[in-house]
Amino acid sequence: MPMNKVASGGELSRLMLSIKSIISSKTALPTIIFDEIDTGISGEVALKVGKVMEQLAGSMQVIAITHLPQIASKGTAHYRVYKEDLSEKTTTNIAQLESEDRIVEIAKMLSGANPGEYALQNARELLAG
Repeated sequence: MPMNKVASGGELSRLMLSIKSIISSKTALPTIIFDEIDTGISGEVALKVGKVMEQLAGSMQVIAITHLPQIASKGTAHYRVYKEDLSEKTTTNIAQLESEDRIVEIAKMLSGANPGEYALQNARELLAG
């Protein structure tokens, strides 16, 4: 049967990560982009996927678009993409996050718009590795 009929979203994400990892190890790719490769995964599996992506970053630039704090915390640079409604126009913006802003953003990924101290501490732990 076709893979997309028998595999879950998480299984497809891990399969795609495996394929891209193998291809990148056999070719001289300067950059690899993962656009929500973490669909359908969470928890420990997300941490493992983040570790694989971190290893890939040792030999190439890795760009990951993600909503998972386990993945976002593995990067050396973190950007937040956001939309703003200004009068009758919506604009999309990007901002590089530095230390404390990065902690807050990862905490928001963990618990929502107003993260508490436990979410902030969890974000610090994820960033510490």
